[in-house]
Amino acid sequence: MNPTLARLRTPVESGFAQAGKIFALFLDVARKVFRRPFQWREFIEQSWFIASVSILPSALVAIPFGAVVALQTGSLIKQLGAESFTGATSVLATVQQAAPVVTALIIAGAAGSAVAADLGARTIREEIDALEVLGIDPVQRLVVPRVLGMMLVALLLNGLVSVVGIAGGYFFNVLLQGGTPGAYLASFSALAQLPDLWIGEIKAAIFGLIAGVIAAYKGLHPSGGPKGVGDAVNQSVVITFLVLFFVNLVLTLIYLQIVPAKGS
Repeated sequence: MNPTLARLRTPVESGFAQAGKIFALFLDVARKVFRRPFQWREFIEQSWFIASVSILPSALVAIPFGAVVALQTGSLIKQLGAESFTGATSVLATVQQAAPVVTALIIAGAAGSAVAADLGARTIREEIDALEVLGIDPVQRLVVPRVLGMMLVALLLNGLVSVVGIAGGYFFNVLLQGGTPGAYLASFSALAQLPDLWIGEIKAAIFGLIAGVIAAYKGLHPSGGPKGVGDAVNQSVVITFLVLFFVNLVLTLIYLQIVPAKGS
């Protein structure tokens, strides 16, 4: 075999093998969600921890994100002479795209890295092996509560980011672009519809699930030693970002095909 092809083949095969193992962990988590006893205390503690490291960054990121969306869409709408639809377009862009994307970034960057670091530290201290020796399933005991906690917090963060982003967009549109407050609010019902909110929440839940599973996998399989844990945390964030943006594209395409635009 050509040496160049051999060098390219190894990382490709490794990537597919790792993707298969992550998918296997996802199936394992899905199966053990319904196994009793459910770790309610771990679930509540992890949900609170994930929320504590995610709420403030989400709110701070949502304000400029909503402002940029409002200013950009307001400028384009003004050029087209349809200023009365500025509010509707800003809200749609925020609820459907901006809020889930911001939620994905915060969940993967803040919560996912924390979960990967925690599980990675437990792994190198051989706590995971100790659980298995005692007959305790580490996936049911540690992974399932963290994944469900990330899904719950992602749903709540998506709502928070949507509200803060819309409020920021309203403020900047009215203050900087001379928009009319009444027209901004009245145009919501012109283009927006209830499925727009549902797709944002569905995206957030799926993003939380993906981020939790990838972070848990990397935390359970560090390369060894403290440096391996750091590498696993970095890899979990990068892989999660790549997967989330691709999944966001797929979900958006499916939604636009299934749900017709209002008034079409």
